[in-house]
Amino acid sequence: MRKFISVVTLLLSSASVAVAEQPLPLEIKGTLTQGALILAKSEPGVTATLNGEPLEVTSQGYIVFGFPRKSPLENTLVVTKNGNKVTRKLTLESRDYKIDRVNGVPQKTVTPDPAQIKRARKEAEKVWLARQTKTTRTDFLTPVVKPAEGRISGVYGSQRIFNGEPRNPHYGEDIAGPTGTPVKAPWPGNVVLAEPDLFYSGGTIIIEHGYKITTTYLHLSELHVEVGDKVQQGDSIGEIGATGRATGPHLDWRVNWGNERLDPALLPQLYQN
Repeated sequence: MRKFISVVTLLLSSASVAVAEQPLPLEIKGTLTQGALILAKSEPGVTATLNGEPLEVTSQGYIVFGFPRKSPLENTLVVTKNGNKVTRKLTLESRDYKIDRVNGVPQKTVTPDPAQIKRARKEAEKVWLARQTKTTRTDFLTPVVKPAEGRISGVYGSQRIFNGEPRNPHYGEDIAGPTGTPVKAPWPGNVVLAEPDLFYSGGTIIIEHGYKITTTYLHLSELHVEVGDKVQQGDSIGEIGATGRATGPHLDWRVNWGNERLDPALLPQLYQN
């Protein structure tokens, strides 16, 4: 009888070990390159880190994160649950960004005056605070749609150097179109900022989509939403314009993961099989 019990105990112990050693599932979608938003899927109840820093995980086991414009190329994603762990090395492709060198530009055209700089800093703080809104929405799981139709007139990561002085890189995708062209919400979400006249960006809207993901819409001629509005995918949120420091009518739209500025042109690749 003792021999029988010992055999059963051994079998049960072996089965437990076998279960514990089963690897956690981990699927990764998105383009492994600088500036990309990445969507990973494991199982409910996991925890995750990227390069040792904790990541938020949805109740369904989705993990969303992004790599900035100049991200290191070697990264490590670790997912754990009940002592079981899977480690994935994420090697990014380096990107070459468009650099334009322009000389002979009048300095007053390049650099705002002190009053304008003071105003812009106050507005930047308001934008920063709006982006700190955090909810557990999962709007980013819905395949994205383009917010407007038109010619792509500016790309993420590009940079101008005026009179030998580098300016801030461009962190959005520009879509050229006539003033009044409708701008649609590419995902559902909550409106967390709606300002008709910011110094640099003119008519500006920020929509929050959950887990630190926000999208931003600049240079709008008209705003159709207010802070606190909940929008559905495809809703009209505003109209293309040339407000703020814009040289012509276009939509500059952007995507952020927290304070990391990412490339909206890469978003469709999140949903490819």
